Amino acid sequence: MTNNPVIIAGGGIGGLATALTLHQIGVPCIVLEAVREMRPLGVGINMQPNAVRELYDLGITGEDLDRVGIPAREWALVGLNGNDIYAEPRGILAGYKWPQYAVHRGRFHMLLHDKAVERLGPEAVRLGSRVTGYRKKPKGGVTALVEHADGSASEIDGGLLIGCDGINSAVRAQMHPDQPPIHWGGAVMWRGTTWGKPIRSGSSFVGLGTHRQRVVFYPISHPDPQTGLSMINWIAEVTMDNSEGWKRAGWFRQVSAADFAHHFDNWIWDWLNVPALISRADSIFENPMIDRDPVHTWQDGPVLLLGDAAHAMYPTGSNGGSQAIVDARILGQTLIEHGVTQEALAAYDKKLCGPISQLVLRNRGAGPFGLLNMVDERCGGTFDNIDEIIPSRERAEFMAGYKAAAGFAIENLNKAPQTIPAGSRVRIEPQTV
Repeated sequence: MTNNPVIIAGGGIGGLATALTLHQIGVPCIVLEAVREMRPLGVGINMQPNAVRELYDLGITGEDLDRVGIPAREWALVGLNGNDIYAEPRGILAGYKWPQYAVHRGRFHMLLHDKAVERLGPEAVRLGSRVTGYRKKPKGGVTALVEHADGSASEIDGGLLIGCDGINSAVRAQMHPDQPPIHWGGAVMWRGTTWGKPIRSGSSFVGLGTHRQRVVFYPISHPDPQTGLSMINWIAEVTMDNSEGWKRAGWFRQVSAADFAHHFDNWIWDWLNVPALISRADSIFENPMIDRDPVHTWQDGPVLLLGDAAHAMYPTGSNGGSQAIVDARILGQTLIEHGVTQEALAAYDKKLCGPISQLVLRNRGAGPFGLLNMVDERCGGTFDNIDEIIPSRERAEFMAGYKAAAGFAIENLNKAPQTIPAGSRVRIEPQTV
C-alpha cells in the first residue's frame, strides 16, 4: 500500500460521498469532475433511512438536510378513482432510527460539494476535468487519462481509480467494451417542481395511476411560514411503444407543459388537480426512464465502478442516490479491512455487485410500483375496497420484499452495526521507491 491518492472519476453524489468517506478514514483522494462549475441542478430525490444513517455518520446533520429537503412521513399508492391502494409511515414514524429525507437533488449535491471542499480543500475537487480512460500499471496502481475543459489533456497516477462517472461512464465503457447500449423500457418522464400546499401528512410521497400512466409527487421543502406552501416535486409518466428505441436527440431536455399535459387532462380530484400542478411548474424536463443491463463485475484490478456507473437503475424505488451513498460507505469498510488495495475492491465487488444488479432488474420490473401493476391487472385501476382486490397481507409482503432487496428492511437496518465504526482509519504506509 502506498500514499498515492485514490482518484475519483466524477463529482456527483456517489463521487462526493466517496471523497468524504475516504477523508474520514484517512485515505488521500482527488475528485475529477467534468463540469466547469457546480450548480444546483435537478429536482427531487429521496434519501432512504439506510443512506441517512451513513450521512449522519459522515457528520452531515439533520439541520444540514433540513436546509435542502424535508423528512418524509408517508409513502402511499393511490388508484385511478382516488382510493388508497397502500399507505405506510416512513422514517422515524415507521420505527426507523433514522429519518427518510425528500430533498432537492441539486441543493443536496451542493451540500456534499461544499462539505468536500471544506474538509479536503479546494484542490481536492478539480472541476473541468473529465476522466476518459485508464491504464493499469504493471507494478500496481493506475493512471487516469484526463481531458480538461480548456482542451488540454493530462495523466494522473493513483493507487486506485473509482469510476463514479454516471450512466455514460467512460470508466465502465473501457472495463466492459462490449456492454449493450443504454436500456429504455418505453416509459417517458416529465419532471418539474411547483409551489403548492402539501397534502395528507404534509410530507407524503404519493404515486397515483397505473404502471402505464402515473403521477408521483412529494414536497422537497418545509412549508413557507408566510404562505404555507412547499416546493412540490412531481413526475408525470407515460409508457409508450419503444420498439424503435429512443428517437430524440439526447436523454434530457427542457420542454413546455403543452408537449405532454394532454395525457393528464382529466386527472382532477377534490384533493388534487394534476393539470394545475403541471401548468404552474417553474420549469419542466423530459427524460426517458433508462438504466443499464447488469455486468458480472464492477472491478478491473485497481479500478472500480460505483453509483450509477455500476448500477444505473430506474427511479421507481427512490433509492438510486441512496445506493450510491451506501456504495461509498461499503468501499470505506473494505478499505479499512484490506487497506488501499485491489483486495479491498474485490471485497466490495463480491458484497454488492450481485445483489444490487438484482435490484436493478427488480426496479426495471416496476419496483414498489408493482402494486399498481397488480391492481391494474385485477380490476383496471378502479375499486371500492382494495382488500377485495389485493388482500392486506399480500400488499404488506410485497413491500417487505422490496425493502429487504433495497437494503432498508427496518429490523435489519435498526440492529445493524455501523458500516464504519467511529474513529476507524486506514494505515497508509510510506511509498517505497
